[in-house]
Amino acid sequence: MKSEWRTRYEAGVQAAEHAARLALRYYDREDLPVEWKSNLSPVTVADREAEIALREALLTRFPQDGFWGEEFGQQPGSSGYRWIIDPIDGTRNFVRGIPLWGTLVALEYRREPIAGVVVFPALGLVYRALRGDGAFRNERPIRVSAVKQLAEGMLFYSGASWFLASGCREAFVQMCLRSQRQRGFGDCYGFALIAQGSGEAMIDYGVHPWDVAAIVPIVEEAGGQFTDWSGQRTFLRPDVLASNGQVHAEILGILSQHCARDFDPQHFAESHRIT
Repeated sequence: MKSEWRTRYEAGVQAAEHAARLALRYYDREDLPVEWKSNLSPVTVADREAEIALREALLTRFPQDGFWGEEFGQQPGSSGYRWIIDPIDGTRNFVRGIPLWGTLVALEYRREPIAGVVVFPALGLVYRALRGDGAFRNERPIRVSAVKQLAEGMLFYSGASWFLASGCREAFVQMCLRSQRQRGFGDCYGFALIAQGSGEAMIDYGVHPWDVAAIVPIVEEAGGQFTDWSGQRTFLRPDVLASNGQVHAEILGILSQHCARDFDPQHFAESHRIT
């Protein structure tokens, strides 16, 4: 079974790098048309071309595998394997010339995330992990930090506006007050920084499975922890927390104590159309 995992993992890395190069051709172009989806998120021809390239590369080689992409939806499979991809995570950055965007490829086996690849082509960086094999940035092994308290740590988040509009405003304030530094590194970049030990926690909200499925193996293989805000290990919720594992319980405690009792992350994400 491990050989099947590795074969697909290596194919996933190659496909992700190829799709990221395709997307990079459109990056920072003033003439790039931008469309807006019904959920108010942007999409470009680069998103669509990159996803088509990933679908063709992976399903041509593994035709029995399932596939789930942001732009063109799900295709069932019969092998027990499923690819979950986001051709461009951070499209808002992409269209505004900010290099913090990535191509994400995740591999599941029987609903368990076993491999993840995140390519940042504008930065020349590839983050990758296979279950049991460790996590890497390019060819360098990476590890989460050893900081044990939030008071000594750096907190990353994608944006403050939804905290201010939800029943978790005070939780956000408390996390900022209790952490040493805070930075608004959104999308996949903040999670990659946690995996390489450059920060202690990344909290995000309004995400979809394709936004974070590739992140889970990378963070966990680097020694970190990935859950929703209740502490459940899942990437199917809109509320996610990745950390070095040392400060995870402390942040979950802040969320539990300071979010309104009737706050429902799933309902809030749907009603506010956060993406």
